[in-house]
Amino acid sequence: MATLVVWMLLDLARTGKATAVGVATGIVVGLVAITPGAGFVSPMSAVAIGAIAALPSYYAIQWRSRTGLDDSLDVLAAHGVGGAVGALLTGVFAARAWGGTDGLLSGHPAQLARQAAAVLATATYSASGTYVLLKLVGLMATMRPSRKEEGVGMDVPQHGEEAYTSGEGAILVMTDRAPAVDARNPGGSLSATAAGSSGVSLPPEGRP
Repeated sequence: MATLVVWMLLDLARTGKATAVGVATGIVVGLVAITPGAGFVSPMSAVAIGAIAALPSYYAIQWRSRTGLDDSLDVLAAHGVGGAVGALLTGVFAARAWGGTDGLLSGHPAQLARQAAAVLATATYSASGTYVLLKLVGLMATMRPSRKEEGVGMDVPQHGEEAYTSGEGAILVMTDRAPAVDARNPGGSLSATAAGSSGVSLPPEGRP
C-alpha cells in the first residue's frame, strides 16, 4: 500500500494524473520489495521499505523509457531494482524480535554488508546465466522479430491470426501478399488465390 501511494504521488507530481498502469506497477514493486524482509522486519518497517522502494523503481522506469532497452514489462526496474532495494533495506530494518538477526538500525551494521554482498552475487549470477541462456537460444531461434513484425503485432507473423477484431473471433491474416481482384470479375469479388491467402471464404458465385 505504501508503494502504491508514493507511486501515485510521483505520477501526480510529474504528469498531473495517476494512471491505472502506474498503480498496478506500484503494487508489484511493493510486493517485490518486501519479499526479502518478510518475517524479519516489523509492520511499520515494512511500510517504510515499500515507500522507499517506490522511488528508485519509479525513476528507473522513467530512465528506461528514454533508452532503446527492450523491456516492455519493466522487469529490470520493477523486479530487479525493487528487489535489490528491498534486500538492502532488510539489512537496515531487520530486528531480532521479528525473526532472524538485527540490522543496521538495531546496532548490527554487518547485516547490511551481508545483504549487499548477497545482492551483488545474485545480480552477477542472474546476468551470467541469462547471457549464457540467450546465446544458446540464439543458436536455435531468432531472438528478436523484425521491425515489420513488431509493427504488425506478434499474433499475425507467428500464429497467422489476429486475436481480436471488432468483436469477432480470430481471423486468418497473411501479410506476404495483398488481396487481388479477379480480372474476370473486376466488380469487387476476390479471386480464389487472394481469398485463400487472406483467409476469406467466397460464396460459390464469386469463384471463377
